[in-house]
Amino acid sequence: MQLDAVARVLQARKEPAYRLAQVKRAFFVDFAESWDQVTTFSKALREACAAEVAWNTLTPVKTQEATKGDTVKTLFACEDGKKIEAVLMRHEDERNTVCVSSQVGCPMACSFCATGTMGLTRNLSAQEIVEQVIYFARWLKAKGERVTNVVLMGMGEPFHNFENVMKALRTLNDPDGFNLGARHMSVSTCGIVPGILKFADEDMQVNLAISLHSAIQDERSSIMPVNKAYPLSKLMDAVRTYMRKTNRRVMFEYLLLKGINDREEDAQALAALFDGDVRLVHVNVIKYHETEAFQGTGKEQRLWFVERLRQLGVPATHRVTFGEDIDAACGQLAVQEDGENIKQGREAVRASKGA
Repeated sequence: MQLDAVARVLQARKEPAYRLAQVKRAFFVDFAESWDQVTTFSKALREACAAEVAWNTLTPVKTQEATKGDTVKTLFACEDGKKIEAVLMRHEDERNTVCVSSQVGCPMACSFCATGTMGLTRNLSAQEIVEQVIYFARWLKAKGERVTNVVLMGMGEPFHNFENVMKALRTLNDPDGFNLGARHMSVSTCGIVPGILKFADEDMQVNLAISLHSAIQDERSSIMPVNKAYPLSKLMDAVRTYMRKTNRRVMFEYLLLKGINDREEDAQALAALFDGDVRLVHVNVIKYHETEAFQGTGKEQRLWFVERLRQLGVPATHRVTFGEDIDAACGQLAVQEDGENIKQGREAVRASKGA
């Protein structure tokens, strides 16, 4: 819903100011699915607004639901035909987390990530980011449930779309609208240092997560090209600046890749990275959804790795895995369904390099 456009339509028709608030409530609180459900408007006014402004800018194309019912993944088509995806994770403690995308594709080319094969096509608008959440809010409403958490850990690098991401977070946080607490939202970055420093100066208490995956310089560079531009030393300097300014904990995401980052030396390097300063640190050890390129570490080794981190003084947990029987890893469904996205993304990367 593009509220600015709605406001212009209402003003042109000389409608009273409260009409915009009615639209806002219908979209963000009542989770109406179309203009037809805005019953506070006359039929004529609904039709006039619908002729000028689309209620939804995303169209669901395909949905997969895990056998256990704890994970739902939806592929969306944007108005320009580009494809993105979002995932709903339903926790046993009744939390419902929506993982959303911030870009069509991703330019970061992390070797273990399906989205990394796509390249970047474009940034998402704030509205496209928000609508991924609203879609699942509607889905949950039908079951008498609600969205409790939002994480920007889907397709794309959020800090390369900083302004739209922050606008989306503020929209979701708006007490007169969706009203989701800032502490129930998280932004995950692969390590964009300028973005982390900028995020530290924002006045919202949104959580920060770092996709780390290795604390050994050469090893991380081999799987995450961003580490060449922002090596571990610069990344940790930025993280410590963030901690000092915000006094907020930082989550470090750590996918375990068999034989690559799951050894004793990897655990010791991770502990050394924090240098004993772990008051605002927590490591999420994650099972990897296997691809042709990498194998995930087995359960016994994963549990050993978590325990070894704890022995070394690093707060760590093994994150619950969702959606193993569907294409729930980032970018898998979009890659499977829309090879054209990959082609367009790679062409955009070549064009940016002058190739």
